[in-house]
Amino acid sequence: MPSEIIVNSTGRETRVALLENGQLTELHYDRGQGRSHVGNIYLGKVVRVLPGMQAAFVDIGLERAAFLYVGDIFPAFLDMTNDDLPIDPELTVAEETSRATPQNGRPPIQDLLKGGQDIVVQVAKDPIGTKGARITTHITLPGRYLVYMPTVDHIGISRRIDKDRERRRLRDFVERHRRPGEGFIVRTVCEKQPVKTLEQDLNYLVSTWEKVQTGAKREKAPAVLHEEHDLILRMVRDGFTEPVERMVVDNQKTYDRVRSFMADFLPHLRSRVKFYKGLEPSFDAYGIEQEITRSLGRKVWLKSGGYLVIDQTEALTAIDINSGKYVGTSNLEDTTLKINLDAVKEVVYQLRLRNIGGIIIIDFIDMEQESNREKVYRALDEELRKDRARTNVMKISELGLVEMTRKRVQEDLVRYLSEPCWYCEGRGYIRSRTTVCFDVLREVQREVLRSPDSDTIMVNVHPDIADLFYGQELSSLEEYERRLGRRIVVRAAPHYHVERFEVYSHK
Repeated sequence: MPSEIIVNSTGRETRVALLENGQLTELHYDRGQGRSHVGNIYLGKVVRVLPGMQAAFVDIGLERAAFLYVGDIFPAFLDMTNDDLPIDPELTVAEETSRATPQNGRPPIQDLLKGGQDIVVQVAKDPIGTKGARITTHITLPGRYLVYMPTVDHIGISRRIDKDRERRRLRDFVERHRRPGEGFIVRTVCEKQPVKTLEQDLNYLVSTWEKVQTGAKREKAPAVLHEEHDLILRMVRDGFTEPVERMVVDNQKTYDRVRSFMADFLPHLRSRVKFYKGLEPSFDAYGIEQEITRSLGRKVWLKSGGYLVIDQTEALTAIDINSGKYVGTSNLEDTTLKINLDAVKEVVYQLRLRNIGGIIIIDFIDMEQESNREKVYRALDEELRKDRARTNVMKISELGLVEMTRKRVQEDLVRYLSEPCWYCEGRGYIRSRTTVCFDVLREVQREVLRSPDSDTIMVNVHPDIADLFYGQELSSLEEYERRLGRRIVVRAAPHYHVERFEVYSHK
């Protein structure tokens, strides 16, 4: 499936959009301090062991202590491995490698950990809501072609490599080069790659682990031993495959960094990276901004005239499907089936785009015939195969409900871009003040395009937004003044709603 990667930078904020056949399917954000910790390796200190929960809290230097469950304590502490478990390419690295250790018969956590003990851990899940990060003692280091597991004696080959001869070649390569007790997962992109390329990736991962081990002996807990690549380079490493026709970047520094990274790891794809020179924001040019606004809405309209209502709570996400304007042409059962099948694609699309995880309840419109319920279930199962996140779906009940789970590693899109609304005492959401700041800067860029002869751009905003512009986001404002060659004057308007702003030219 042909796809594109579009990168947009606005001040401290970087956004990466994945387009498949011209449609936005994934959206990722990075705001510097708010970047993901998943994949980072820390030297942590055990602060509390909870025998009743068979878990421990570990200080790794983040705002809240990280959570370590006894089931996530792996061969670094227990000599338990299983070399015969198959590799599922749809699972995340943390999920996959967790299967390499038996879950039964391990000692209780109080026999494994003590308060004040130093321990090397890796973040498997970012802090979400009020919960701290989820960590594991089993280390995995992903590369472009291989995933290195220094504490598991295990070799896995992606199931998407289906030719027996190629699978044997790759397995033989790993067997020759790995040291006793180590493990590797061979990624799909390894197929047909020369041995020299694979050796470079393997040696890089092994040297990275050696640096981690050296740091663990020298540093004092809590300390960072290894940081994953930032959002942009992770996307290049993991997502820039042959089907990607091009990657468009609108920031010169980011463009140079991506080109440099690809020169080392993906030289044959380097020519597909393009620099965006347009004055119009890149997400506007590719129709992405409109889709982002749509993704934040509680109500999402379907092409048939029906609509979805998406409500997210702490415990689960409920998706309700309604007939809306669609009245059908023949009978009620056919009308219901048409709306439900139409909703299936949009539901899966919204799950991917919003990065919704955890427990999800989908309330389809009731169908009388079992055969129709089966059609909708098969359609849902087929659509979910396109999702890289792990899902588990139950059959449609007689009430038309589907219970499912989707792997959650990071905050979903709505929670990331929003903050609890002080106007409605937390019952709803509005765009965060930081998000509004970046929205204003993009509107300033559009205003320059509309009025190329203007000297000054006037901006009226809520006082809180003005404070951010002359405080935390001052560097972003100054950068835009230099970049656009215009003076930008931000004025506080006390009567404005926090999301409201006005941008106009002044000669």
